[in-house]
Amino acid sequence: CYFFILGLRVTVLLTSSLMVLGAGLRCVPVSDLEIRKKLIHGGQLLNGLAGPTVMNAAPFLSTTWFSPDERATATAIASLLNLLGCAASFLVGPLVVPPPNGTAHLAAPSNTQHIKDRIEAVLYAEFGMVSLIFSAALAYFPSRPPFPPSVAAASQRLSYRRSFCRLLSNFRFLMIALAYAIPLGVFSGWSGVLDLILTPIHVSQVDAGWIGFWSIVGGCVVGIAMARFADFIRGMLKFILLLLLSGATLASTWFTLTCLTTVTHLPLTTATLYTSCILLGIFLNSSVPIFFELFVETVYPVPEGISCGVVTFLSNVFMGVLLFFLTFYHTEFSWFNWCLPGSCLLSLLLILCFRESYDRLYLDVVVSV
Repeated sequence: CYFFILGLRVTVLLTSSLMVLGAGLRCVPVSDLEIRKKLIHGGQLLNGLAGPTVMNAAPFLSTTWFSPDERATATAIASLLNLLGCAASFLVGPLVVPPPNGTAHLAAPSNTQHIKDRIEAVLYAEFGMVSLIFSAALAYFPSRPPFPPSVAAASQRLSYRRSFCRLLSNFRFLMIALAYAIPLGVFSGWSGVLDLILTPIHVSQVDAGWIGFWSIVGGCVVGIAMARFADFIRGMLKFILLLLLSGATLASTWFTLTCLTTVTHLPLTTATLYTSCILLGIFLNSSVPIFFELFVETVYPVPEGISCGVVTFLSNVFMGVLLFFLTFYHTEFSWFNWCLPGSCLLSLLLILCFRESYDRLYLDVVVSV
């Protein structure tokens, strides 16, 4: 919604300034722990307010700056490179900050201070990177190219109010919105506590971090490749999603059954856990740009920021609900693991019943001809 109201440049500057302020608040050196906690929570809140821009900018950016045969690739690169930061976080935590519960001597006061120093080093590094990005955007980040690259980029869009009415009354959009929000929301919540899920089966925090890292990196590579394929052969978005969600369903089922090795007697090894988790991450992460492109094509001329903002909000709702239940049922994680194949299967069925249309692409092709 920010893009529709403020434009691309103002939105990027506003949200990146919120990130700088949020990262800065977490670095304020105060000795009072209560004040420090409030500053950290305030910084996280400001960072969360900036999140929708990062998650929803890709389709709007690709439509504004790229031609029809480059849009899916541009959406994939812009949306999936954001995930590389998440991939880095899986490594930065375990590699930079030592775990506090590994051995008995780690509880010593000297080691506690060392852990605090390492955490502060990470916070200062994040503040530096965010400040650099903000400076670069302030120096040069135009809202649009000199000439629109396509008819769709230059066309008039629906108003803010009419867009929401169109979305809420469009049954096909609601179908694919749920198909995106349910598995991606569940997966986001699940991957956020992956180390806790793998601890009962004797997988270390470092191994869990590497699993998360490679699943995201693989998802970025496969997602960009799939998007490039979609640019070369148009009208294949539904087919690509069916392939990816089928793979996600199989991979998540494999992982869940492997964790129940006492019942299923499947081999529980590091190789099987790595393979199933990484495949699951690859299939789900690579589906994000394909979903975004299908959203925009389905509800055009609704602005890209509004349609993708709605589905991102729904995804966060499902993730929040899942984590809410986790606060009550945190001693045993088999129910959490079963949520993964269930959500992927439900999404696969929704996409199977979905009737695709390419309204934006139709406008570009017909008017260009």
